[in-house]
Amino acid sequence: MNAYRMKPLKYPWPPLLYVGACVIAFLLDTYLAPVSPFEDREPVIWMTGAMIAASALAIDFWAIKTLMSNYTPLSQHQCARRLVTGGPYRYSRNPIYLGYTLLMIAAGMILGNVWLILAAPLTAMLTTMVAIRCEEMHLLVRFGVDFERYCQNTRRWL
Repeated sequence: MNAYRMKPLKYPWPPLLYVGACVIAFLLDTYLAPVSPFEDREPVIWMTGAMIAASALAIDFWAIKTLMSNYTPLSQHQCARRLVTGGPYRYSRNPIYLGYTLLMIAAGMILGNVWLILAAPLTAMLTTMVAIRCEEMHLLVRFGVDFERYCQNTRRWL
């Protein structure tokens, strides 16, 4: 298969990584080491978590809408048709993964689960290693200099 037609990912790693990290965090909080340092400021922490969750969902929906309006598939199993650099992609090369990570942090704050908050950056690093680098190689092969220019002007996460 020629590299131009190569798909970015063979398996849906990012959703599996985030769901797996959430399951592990819930198991740790429930069975092994429940930690809840938020009890003295619970309403403030809960409201902050709710605002972060709303922002994360807004970023995700904006990114999905932007991809759909550019006729680019959401699935990592399909080749990118266009290099999307507008909408939230002006600020982050991976706004959907950013939204997932922020949502994990928000859920940790809302539920008082410190393990979710700790798992979020670890999951983001793992997603970078397992998925984002493959997706970036795919985009580099497909769009060449345009993608390189985009990478110089736009950060991977924020």
